[in-house]
Amino acid sequence: MDDETIHDAIKRLVDEEHAIWSGGAATDDDRARLRELNVSLDQCWDLLRQRQALRDAGENPDAAHSRPTDEVESYLQ
Repeated sequence: MDDETIHDAIKRLVDEEHAIWSGGAATDDDRARLRELNVSLDQCWDLLRQRQALRDAGENPDAAHSRPTDEVESYLQ
């Protein structure tokens, strides 16, 4: 996945997040979906950071890969 595709995915995820929040009071299903969106966004941002780090090191950014949810989400703990 190239940077533009990742940025497009981020935009779609953020748009969906905004649509949920603009719909008034969030239901349990909305909150569950927001958690899923948050994880997907974290994975996208992580992938972009990996690609940039590889680029900065003079390596191929296409060697970056999406990391598992539990790995990406544990960075904050």
